Amino acid sequence: MADFIFIRHGETNWNREQRFQGQIDVPLNATGHRQAQRLAEAMATERVDLMVSSDLQRARQTAQPLEQRHARDAWVHMALREQSFGVLEGLDVPAIKTRHPQLWAQWLRHDADYALPDGESARQFHARVIAAVRELAEAHGGKTLLVVTHGGVLDMLWRTAHGLSLNGPRECAIPNTGINRLRWRRGSLEILRWAEDTHLAGLPPQPQTAPPTDR
Repeated sequence: MADFIFIRHGETNWNREQRFQGQIDVPLNATGHRQAQRLAEAMATERVDLMVSSDLQRARQTAQPLEQRHARDAWVHMALREQSFGVLEGLDVPAIKTRHPQLWAQWLRHDADYALPDGESARQFHARVIAAVRELAEAHGGKTLLVVTHGGVLDMLWRTAHGLSLNGPRECAIPNTGINRLRWRRGSLEILRWAEDTHLAGLPPQPQTAPPTDR
């Protein structure tokens, strides 16, 4: 058994602009840095045995205040990157509809086996994420791991824990720097608490994003 605290990275300008970020290395904006500081304050007394972060800048910057609070460095894990959206990365929905209308129509079908050109399908993405979580859980049994990652990764964990299909749009709330507590036990994921965000009180409201672009 291993306990996980999964954190989505703080806000970026591209979150506000509803752009597909994917694996482009976008930094946090000012609100994202404030969210990360609030998160570190909220988790100052939490037990953390190991800290892990996606290698992308928005996750690493979110992890930095946590590293300082807990006096430990996060292990960087590329397998916990966001899903790759290939040719659509960096584009917002109006640009996609204009430049790639057929790709947009296919994307909106939410087919788990469909991969955008130069991207990866939800099924490929899911396999990558679950393999990484399994590896961490088996290597650190009995420990509490704090993992800073991405909205898409958390969606894969939600679906896995609830036994949901990889087809279809996202169904769960995944706020920037929300706290999500899960447990890996005998090869299965269990959600203990999801989307804790009281530490964000008084900060600007989260970006209003539709499921296809909320990454």
